[in-house]
Amino acid sequence: MGGYRVVDLFCGAGGFARGFKDEGFRVVLGVDNVEAVAESFRRNFPAAEVMVEDVAQLRGEDILAAVGEPDVVIGGPPCEPFTGANPLRRPDPLDRLYEDPIGRLVLHFIRLVGDLRPRVFVMENVPALAEGPLREAIANEFRRVGYQRVYFNVLLAENHGTPSHRLRLFVSNVRIRPSPLPRRVTVVEAIGDLPPPGAPHDIANHEYVPLSPRKQRRISKLRWGEALIRYPGAGGRVMYNFVRLHPYRLAPTVMGSSRFVHPFEDRLLTVREQARLMGFPDDHVFVGGRDLQFDQVGEAVPPPLARAIAREVRRYLEGA
Repeated sequence: MGGYRVVDLFCGAGGFARGFKDEGFRVVLGVDNVEAVAESFRRNFPAAEVMVEDVAQLRGEDILAAVGEPDVVIGGPPCEPFTGANPLRRPDPLDRLYEDPIGRLVLHFIRLVGDLRPRVFVMENVPALAEGPLREAIANEFRRVGYQRVYFNVLLAENHGTPSHRLRLFVSNVRIRPSPLPRRVTVVEAIGDLPPPGAPHDIANHEYVPLSPRKQRRISKLRWGEALIRYPGAGGRVMYNFVRLHPYRLAPTVMGSSRFVHPFEDRLLTVREQARLMGFPDDHVFVGGRDLQFDQVGEAVPPPLARAIAREVRRYLEGA
């Protein structure tokens, strides 16, 4: 059981940790506060410890007692207080971090990093986490727990093999600049070989998503790239849902609330198809109710991007 030891503090179903595992790291612990989500992580990382805990209540000594000292701490605190897709986010950026109880989970991630003292930490979130005064506030919080170098790495998932658009921020104590791949993966390349969900198969999470007859008729009229639903985001942004995917382009950003229409069939994508758009391999399974499975997919770090990050971290650790 060699390899650098990784603790994932907001593990979800394990997209971030999957990239590190595939790059040869040893994932020793995942933490999530939802039992069904923690079970997904447990299924995919049977050798790891799993804690079903609120990170705000978790102590560093609890982790050290369970798994010892990690080399790397990763995690993606909830992005809802910061994302522009949330029309209810607080107007003052600092209030999102210090006053919003969900936003304060970022501070608890920093607290635990200070307790665990890993050689590398990587925290994922939306780029708006570094908006305005937030950038300096977060850098100061990491400096306060002992990390003087703090980098704000903004990466596009589609540059690293993910078949959907995703712009994300990774805050770390090492510079993360993976080289982009020469080409991007399209929707049809990602899901085109899957059988229809009604056909015989043994693929996990690949079942029809029910639709009302009225919605079925409405999506049948959608052309590639058209959306059935529009709704307001923060700052006057317009968000889209029930988008019919263009087969020869990237998919839009996959979110827990997003549902995509198949490019050639008048139906919604299955959980497995949506997972493929995030770069999950078919042996990575999701448990719980269907909506919770979609949430686990949409809230993950895409495994191909996670692996590109893990490769940079490994390069740093080996060089150091």
